This record gives sequence, structure tokens and C-alpha cells, in this order.
Amino acid sequence: MNGPSVSVVFVCHDGAGRVLLARRAAGARDEPGTWDCGAGALEFGETFEAAVAREVREEYRAEALEVETAGVRNVLRPGSHWVAVVFRVRVDPAAVAIGEPHKFDRLDWFTPDALPTPQHSQLAPTLALAR
Repeated sequence: MNGPSVSVVFVCHDGAGRVLLARRAAGARDEPGTWDCGAGALEFGETFEAAVAREVREEYRAEALEVETAGVRNVLRPGSHWVAVVFRVRVDPAAVAIGEPHKFDRLDWFTPDALPTPQHSQLAPTLALAR
């Protein structure tokens, strides 16, 4: 059995109360059709901040303008164990575009009181930590 993997999870926001969410495409690793924030695996030798900046560029084609650590989650799911380091990341809404169409088929901005459904199983606890 392998040990846990480390991921960076990022809740992108516009600095004015809205969060950016992506709808997982049919080719997504899990839970296609659900809305989620961004995430990616930490690569060997990479700092958390470098991983966040890289993943935001890859997934959303935007630069991470402000990166703030929100906390850590232990994510146990059937067949996987992730240590998720969660960040709040400000991005420029005008710069955002889908960077990985095989993973996401839609991006949109939402206020915390009007989130879309269905949601990825890990979105609610991540947003609760990032608030």
C-alpha cells in the first residue's frame, strides 16, 4: 500500500467576494459533471506556492496574484489518501480561461450564497476551510 500523496487545493477568488469554480468534464478523474475548485499534486522539490502558481496557470490560464494558506485537510476516499494543503488565491477574472478542457468543460464565478449544483464531494469542506 502506498502512503498519502500531497496536493495543493486552491479556491480562486476575485477579491470582491466571488469564487471561481470549474465543472468537471466527462474525462475528469472522478465525479464528472460536478462543480469544484482547483487542485493538483505537489511535485518533488516544489514549494507549495510554486505548485499553486503552476496549477492555476495550467487549469485556469491565469496568474496567482495573491496566495494565502487557508489550512490543511486529510482527504480519505476509497482507494486514495491525500493531504490537501488549501489556499485562497486571488486572480484577475478577465484573465481566466479553461486551460485543461479534458478535465473541465465550464468555468464560472459564484457568490458563496449561490453555489452551483451538483457539487464535488470535497467542495463543501474545502470552501468551509477557505472562508
